[in-house]
Amino acid sequence: MRDNGIAAPGSGTAGAANAITEVQREQTLLKTGALQTAILNSANFSSIATDERGVIQIFNVGAERMLGYTAGEVVNRITPADVSDPQELVARALALSKELGTPIAPGFEALVFKARRGIEDVYELTYICKDRSRLPAVVSVTALQDASDAIIGYLLIGTDNTARQQAEAERGRLDAVLKYSHLELEKAKVAAEQANQAKSEFLSCMSHELRSPLNAVLGFAQLMETGTPAPTPGQKDCIDQILQAGWYLLALINEILDLALIESGKLSLSPEPMSLSEVLADCEAMIEPQVQQSGIHVHFPTLDGPWLVRADRTRVKQVLVNLLSNAIKYNRVGGRVDVRCTAAADERTRISLQDTGEGLGADKLAQLFQPFNRLGQETGSQEGTGIGLVVCKRLMELMGGTIGVDSTVGVGSTFWIELDTTTALQLAAEPADLPSAALAPVAPNSALRTLLCVEDNPANLMLVERLLARRPDIRLLSARDGRQGVEMARACLPDIILMDINLPGISGITALHILAEDPATARIPVIALSANAMPRDIEKGMQAGFFHYLTKPIKVGEFMDTLDLALEVALVAGKPSSLGIIE
Repeated sequence: MRDNGIAAPGSGTAGAANAITEVQREQTLLKTGALQTAILNSANFSSIATDERGVIQIFNVGAERMLGYTAGEVVNRITPADVSDPQELVARALALSKELGTPIAPGFEALVFKARRGIEDVYELTYICKDRSRLPAVVSVTALQDASDAIIGYLLIGTDNTARQQAEAERGRLDAVLKYSHLELEKAKVAAEQANQAKSEFLSCMSHELRSPLNAVLGFAQLMETGTPAPTPGQKDCIDQILQAGWYLLALINEILDLALIESGKLSLSPEPMSLSEVLADCEAMIEPQVQQSGIHVHFPTLDGPWLVRADRTRVKQVLVNLLSNAIKYNRVGGRVDVRCTAAADERTRISLQDTGEGLGADKLAQLFQPFNRLGQETGSQEGTGIGLVVCKRLMELMGGTIGVDSTVGVGSTFWIELDTTTALQLAAEPADLPSAALAPVAPNSALRTLLCVEDNPANLMLVERLLARRPDIRLLSARDGRQGVEMARACLPDIILMDINLPGISGITALHILAEDPATARIPVIALSANAMPRDIEKGMQAGFFHYLTKPIKVGEFMDTLDLALEVALVAGKPSSLGIIE
């Protein structure tokens, strides 16, 4: 039959399809081969394949680079265990034996035991390189199986773990440093707390030690100033110098103690709504003697209402009096100080004090709030310490306020403070005004009263004796220590007791507690008269139950007023006519 060139139906299409399939299969094989070759030739990780006994059959480029061996040096010669840290193999074998409950030999078996049982296994391993250096690696182990699932070998793929171990080591060192630093900080904190406590105790002690001799100096000077007969003009000048120097020294002590308290974090404040109208009135009365002596005109505003701010009343007065005193001292002859209150931004109130002094240049303004810096006034005629403004600044900051100054040379300066304005409808409770009868001196024809003074310092006791010599209505008893004071109080039942805090034997506070627990003496007003004048000392004394707390040096007017008030209270309470004082 002649071939007419016509193919059987469908035969050409099938051949073409088969040809295409064969080409695709060959391309897939080529691609797979290329991938396998790329894997084997990768320098970024080691690929080590072994037979079922563990003998190396494939050792790729990455393994050569990482371990330093060539493939020819290891293929069909050794197992991966031969290039591994033997101590780590022993440790791994023991750990796996314990974990899986079966004995495992510390060799190649320890490397592939889990993989042989189909358990995923990735672990850290240290390779021993050809040059005997150590290479930390993370190794993943897989069992290789044939078509019938029989294990024909193992594949160990490793990556260099040096960087991670270095990072972990660095983190460990950092953790150790941080731990050490934390311990050092804790030690420093404890040391600082102990230092602060010691400083606080030192300040309290120094306050007492400095005030005790000042009490005698100022107390007797006041007695001489107001004594009968009156001092001669020459004596009066000498007494004035003693009092001026004494009160200045007391102010210096107070400023230094205040600054030390602030820096040690021991200063306690009592912020509350307060009236600037009342505070400025108090300040005006407090600086009146300085105003009269200086001839400076000080003008206070007439405020339309209380002008409420939130702050510590006592400390605000301290700041304002300090600023007023400076404005008067450093003013020109016949100068003026104007006090103003204005509303400031951010719901704050500004109190400014404008003087007509010489003014301050930019260089002096920059040094203004530095401790003990008097801006060149050290040799001037005006007394000063360079501490007052520093204390003012710290106090304002502690109260959440600010302090500042604007000044022009030749014109004057304006010091100002700002405090938070409050709209409280009621002010915090103030001590009730005392009735005038309570403050009036006891009439000469009144029954004789008895005051018991418990004081171990002869000079201080003599001062009290001299002060009470002006009070014929008061009979003085004295005791030199706390126990004797308690015994005399029980025997004599004085109207009031004046108590020193630091006494031989038992303290004044302990004596106070003993008296308070005895029904016979419990209602006797006990006044503390102490050189312990730190705020926390006063607070501690009032909490202990003293009727009043007077600090040394004695201010004669305050002392007499307190006695009159205590006598009145004792009389109302129906106590016998006697008065006791314990320091």
